[in-house]
Amino acid sequence: MVAPYPSIKVRELVKSFGEEQVLKKVDLDLYPDSINFIIGRSGEGKSVLLKIMCGLYSPDAGSVYFDDLDMVKATSKQVRFIRSKSALLFQDGALFDSMSVGQNVVFPLWFHKLASPALAKQKAEHLLSELGLGTSFEARVSDLSSGEKKRVALARALITEPKAVFFDEPTTGLDPLISSQVDELIVHAKKKTGATVVVVSHDMAAALTLADYINLLYNGRVVFSGPPLSFKVSKEPEIIRFLTSNARAA
Repeated sequence: MVAPYPSIKVRELVKSFGEEQVLKKVDLDLYPDSINFIIGRSGEGKSVLLKIMCGLYSPDAGSVYFDDLDMVKATSKQVRFIRSKSALLFQDGALFDSMSVGQNVVFPLWFHKLASPALAKQKAEHLLSELGLGTSFEARVSDLSSGEKKRVALARALITEPKAVFFDEPTTGLDPLISSQVDELIVHAKKKTGATVVVVSHDMAAALTLADYINLLYNGRVVFSGPPLSFKVSKEPEIIRFLTSNARAA
């Protein structure tokens, strides 16, 4: 069986804030049609790495390749195209309260000029229906529950048919019921698009259950990349220390 070719490749990525070097020559491969968790202790730079891959931060050195196009060296036009094919879901969903549910969902199509108003509405209604919000197009965001807001945010993310979907700590601060709903959304994102799904998370239970690949960030570098089973049985000291500290925190 031929191994999948990574759709996102990170090479020797370096990022500092002041005198603190957060990322130290990070190398990482992320694959299409898979759920890739990035885990690590608090303060290890997981979200920083995610935001560099999304183009929100610039690295001090290194490269991020999307289908072999180096985003760090790309032209502004190329970067805009990459961003139009990527979606980032923030912890709180980052919905626009001044817009209706439907307006939130179609916003990426408007912003990137990817569809007519009629087609944008049709696509939004279809996605909302798939996510159990079929009658919510005209609803106000303020009237939604936390779980419903997460689903609207996912619909907005998927409407551009992205090649990469990024989740930044999606279950932080949520109760177990909503967390389980978010887990279902992560799986839905993969099944719906066949995209490279990247999840930065502290939730080991979700990582071990949902991930196709786990990537452990430790001391500024990725020290493990592989399937959950290999992670669980690994005898590497960094993994044992991480799992032990994570169990204590739980």
